[in-house]
Amino acid sequence: MVRTASASTSAGPTLAVVAREAGVSVPTASKVVNGREDVAPETRRRVTEALDRLGYVRRPRFDTARAPRLVDLVVHSLDSSWSGAVLRGVEEAAYDAGLEVVVSAALDRPRPEAPRSPRAERGWLDRFVARGSEGALFNLARLTPVQYAALAQHRVPFVLIDPAVDPPPGVVSVGSANWQGGVTATEHLLRLGHERIAVVAGPRRELCGGARVAGYRSALTSAGVRHRPEYVRHAGFDRAAARRRTRDLLDLPVPPTAVFACSDAMALGVYEALAERGLTVPDDMSVVGFDDLPEARWAAPALTTVRQPFSDMAATALRLLLRLRDGHRPESTRTELSTRLVERASTAPPRAGR
Repeated sequence: MVRTASASTSAGPTLAVVAREAGVSVPTASKVVNGREDVAPETRRRVTEALDRLGYVRRPRFDTARAPRLVDLVVHSLDSSWSGAVLRGVEEAAYDAGLEVVVSAALDRPRPEAPRSPRAERGWLDRFVARGSEGALFNLARLTPVQYAALAQHRVPFVLIDPAVDPPPGVVSVGSANWQGGVTATEHLLRLGHERIAVVAGPRRELCGGARVAGYRSALTSAGVRHRPEYVRHAGFDRAAARRRTRDLLDLPVPPTAVFACSDAMALGVYEALAERGLTVPDDMSVVGFDDLPEARWAAPALTTVRQPFSDMAATALRLLLRLRDGHRPESTRTELSTRLVERASTAPPRAGR
């Protein structure tokens, strides 16, 4: 269950109405509702009958000894399909474990002109410690050295889900097989007969983006297809940037016949650039994405993509977190789950003459 704040919407009678109906004071009615023993039996009977007759809803009392067990999930962004997919996986796994999930946006990154102080960086951690959470899951987070040090100081168990950069030694993380996903996407296009295959890549220094491009290059090499440096364009996982990089590819003297976009969002940017030029998918160009977010199914045509196992990644991260909480260290600090190709309508053999 994801914890959210909500206002009371009860339309039932108030305790004052019940007290008036039973002919007692509000404090006396409150004692009966809360199970206090210092109420005369006849008074208790009158109040109980009034409660039942009026349909008063007894609200459960907060028992600190039975407070819900919490786990924190810190996501990169609250408005992305990626974060929504991870949240669903964490919530399902947490429900099975009897936990509730507290969700917050990624810790703010310092601006060069206004660096954050160590005290400001510890703000989230202070709130985390006050909540008494079992531990924390960080999705796509870029933790600073100060934050790592603070987590270690407070002995907070935590696991990274698909970290953007290499974590420090000993930090436990879960991700998908990005290199193999890049191989799978490229091999699919090669099997269709494409040799002029471009890649629209993510950030140069991020783990997943670099691994996907490395897989793309490995597949070309294994197939004996010449690698063209001009076919590698970085768009930082940004849809608008992917649209611009695709225009650059189309303007090459020998443009590609297929594009492997290293995220579904960038694949949609490729779609848009092709549409601007009056080109269609897959007749004029085949496109493969990566993630298998809902947008991949909604695209026209539906996007062939590499599926990341979001739910399994989230469940695995939570299981590792609970083991860390109990003092058990995994044999390996890095867990990678397999990806697989989902074939839809955005890929086809290259058209003769292109």
